[in-house]
Order: sequence, then structure tokens, then C-alpha cells
Amino acid sequence: MSKRIEAKFKINRRLGVNLWGRGKSPLAKGKENPPGQHGQRRRKPSDFGTQLMAKQKLKGYYGNISEKQFRKLYDEAVRRRGDTSENLIGLLERRLDAVVYRMKFAPTPFAARQIVNHGHIQVNGRRVNIASYQVKEGDVVQVKPKSKDMALILEAAQSPERDVPEYIEVDHKDMKGTFLRAPKLADVPYPVQMEPNLVIEFYSR
Repeated sequence: MSKRIEAKFKINRRLGVNLWGRGKSPLAKGKENPPGQHGQRRRKPSDFGTQLMAKQKLKGYYGNISEKQFRKLYDEAVRRRGDTSENLIGLLERRLDAVVYRMKFAPTPFAARQIVNHGHIQVNGRRVNIASYQVKEGDVVQVKPKSKDMALILEAAQSPERDVPEYIEVDHKDMKGTFLRAPKLADVPYPVQMEPNLVIEFYSR
């Protein structure tokens, strides 16, 4: 097992959920007991603990992005008009690595970040290698022509494990897609329940 896969499983174990809904997770459905010799008995968490867990779950889902990056997105969500928790989700889903993952050009958020960082992705015809780049409505995101035959990308595009959400259009034949709009929480296909309202409460304490 690679260190990258071990790291993902460690996040799942720490949070107690199958964060990406993958069958290989130690917390996948059908496994009766939590990881550990006899499973783990959990005490009822405090309000702070509940808020912290919500933050760690949402932050971890996007490839375990840094606290500094996550706090920056929160600050931007507060600054914008409208519901802060919905703004936060919209900003997270605008990240280029998140868009690449949603378009099924990568099997996981971790792989999506790596694909972006290694220069395999173009936005409106220009190479962008910054995973946190904010994609705008109408932006065309595509795999660089020389990278379209990468096994990792082809396998992700053909995987039946998840579907492309409605706020994105994709042509997997050309490995090209369009980001139509920033989604609301209800639009995002999270495998587990996300509670951005608790994340907002955590930071506004």
C-alpha cells in the first residue's frame, strides 16, 4: 500500500467516516466494526468538538488542504454577500483541483491536486498548475493534449464509482469540461454529511 493511500485511510480513521465513499476504505459499508482491535468507543463530543470535527471533515475532503488556505477561504466567504456557509462551499468547489476531481479527470482529490501541480491541466487554453486557482463560471477546463492518454486519467473518467454533478459539463472523449456555476451545498455529491454551518460557528467563536 502506498504512503498516499495510507494517508487517505488515516484521515478516514481519524474522522470515523468513509470521507470519499470509496470501497477500499477501512470504513466502507459492510464492515461492522470501526478500525481497531475491538472498535473504538466514542464519548459524546462537546460543542467545540462537534464544530472541530465538521471543520476537519470538510477540510480533509478536499485533499486535506492547509489550515492557512482553509481559513483564507472562510474569510472570503464571510466577506461576500449571502449565506456564509453556502459561500464557503462554492469557494471550495471552485478550486481547480476540486473541479478536476468533479470532472472525473482524477480518482481522488489527492490525485487531482497532483495532476494540476504537474501541469497536466489547462483553463481556457492556458496551463494552470496552481491547485487552489479559483475557476469562474464558463471557464473551460481540459486535460493537456499530451496528457490525455495517462492511465490514471483514463481510468478515472471511465470509473462508475461516481457521477459528474449538474453544475459541470464534461466531454470525456475530448477530456474537456465547462464549469457552469458555483453550487449550493445541496448540489454537491458528498458521500458523507457536511455541516459548513458548524465550520462557520467554529471560526466565529
